[in-house]
Amino acid sequence: MKAVPLTAALALTALAVCAPVSEATPSVRAGRVTLTNADNGHPVTVHTGDDVQVNLTGSHEAGLTYSWSVPVSDAAVLHRTAGSTTPRGDATARFHAERAGIAVLSAQRHCRAEPGHLCPLVVTPWKVRVEVK
Repeated sequence: MKAVPLTAALALTALAVCAPVSEATPSVRAGRVTLTNADNGHPVTVHTGDDVQVNLTGSHEAGLTYSWSVPVSDAAVLHRTAGSTTPRGDATARFHAERAGIAVLSAQRHCRAEPGHLCPLVVTPWKVRVEVK
């Protein structure tokens, strides 16, 4: 049997465990699902007791900042335990799956203009249907 240095063994273990995640697929860790801008419109299934982390990224271009509202849930199925926004337009929220059922997570992206710029009158919705089993 050949001895493998510890650092090489750890690196091989990390490669085997950490498969790349598609941008349109929620990132799943034991007990936690992470959703991003790319998950808009995609259904997600979690289990009672799991946490759902939402990380939405704003953008800035040509004097306009596109900012997200703090994500919310429309049902008692998912209870929000944290939520915040940043001046750059990002928004985050964490939800805990309290009981079985269906909930919709949602947020809205809106425009903030710098002086001398005008925003389009458009609000962009973000929604994810979450089934808790």
